[in-house]
Parts: sequence; C-alpha cells; structure tokens
Amino acid sequence: MEMPEFERKALDSLREPLESGEIVISRATSKTTFPARFQLIGAMNPSPTGFYEGNQSRTNPQAILRYLSRLSGPLLDRFDMSIEIPALPRGTLADGGDRGEPSTVIRERVWTAREVMVERSGRVNALLGTRELDTFCKLGKQDAEFLETALHQLGLSIRAYHRIIKVARTIADLAGCEAIERRHLAEALGYRAMDRLLRQLTAQAV
Repeated sequence: MEMPEFERKALDSLREPLESGEIVISRATSKTTFPARFQLIGAMNPSPTGFYEGNQSRTNPQAILRYLSRLSGPLLDRFDMSIEIPALPRGTLADGGDRGEPSTVIRERVWTAREVMVERSGRVNALLGTRELDTFCKLGKQDAEFLETALHQLGLSIRAYHRIIKVARTIADLAGCEAIERRHLAEALGYRAMDRLLRQLTAQAV
C-alpha cells in the first residue's frame, strides 16, 4: 500500500525510531526501551491521479498538496533520499532498453564502500553523529556555502542538511574518493525529489 494511504499519525509514529533507532514505551510505573534500527523504504504516487503535470495530471496543485500533506514535513525530513521514477521514454519497451550494470558488479562496489566506511569511523555513514560528521565529512568553505545556499532555496532543515552530507559521503565512497567534492554534494541534492516537488507545487498554488 502506498504511504499516503496510511493514517498520518501512524506514519508519524515512525519518526522516533527512524531518528534514534529505539522505541520507548512509558507507563505510570516504568519505562522500557526496545531496539528498532531499521531501513524504511516507501513508495507513493506524486498525486491522487498518479501525475502532477502535463495532460495526464487531471487535478490542480492545491488538491495534490492536500494529498501529499498526509506525509508530514518532519517525517519526510527523516528520509535520506527521495527519488522520482519518471515514465519510460517512448520506444524503451519495444527496443528492450539498457539493463545497466549487473547486480554482482554493483554488489561488489557497495561492499567495498561499506568496508571503507567501517574502517574509517567504525560504522556506516548513515549512523554518523553530528560530531563525527565534523571529523569524517568535512567540507571546504566554498562547498559548504554551496550546500547552505541549496538548503535555503529548497527550504530544508538542519536535519536534512546532515542527511545530505551523509549521502554525499557515501557517494564519494562509492566513487573511491577520499574527500567529499562538489559533484558528490550536487548528486546528493538530486536525491531530494519530494522537496523540489513540494516547492514547485506550492509556488503554483499561490
């Protein structure tokens, strides 16, 4: 089932374990903490009709925003990446399309990057804390200013800022680069499709 089809409060209940990796249950006389480190992968249409632009949209920006508002901003903030899957270009199915790299090659690259992460900091990049980001994910002044400008343009939070840096660090590791470069930050920003969509629809609805 698509994410907007769940009740908003059910989705928001995922915020705490996504952030801390734990679930805390409190009662009048006691409190218990359970481990809850997990990876959340969600899917949804960008609108009730499945399209948000072009002749197939069949709805207005206000209606689309109401549909997307079932996912709160704080919940979206806790996703490292949101990616839009565009429609296949005409002729792709008939021609067979490009299958890309085989899974075995990608798996080897991922495992190599993971080993680099663990050797560097003792954990994968997604679990780095704020102080560890300062140590292992340093940005040059110009790159930091570039990211800060993009942050303001997209209206993102500090939490999103840290997540973008972690994604950029992972992209650099996959490319075998010791330092995070501008191209890695730009690619990480490219994986914020929901933020761009919400900003675009809000501008159209005004």
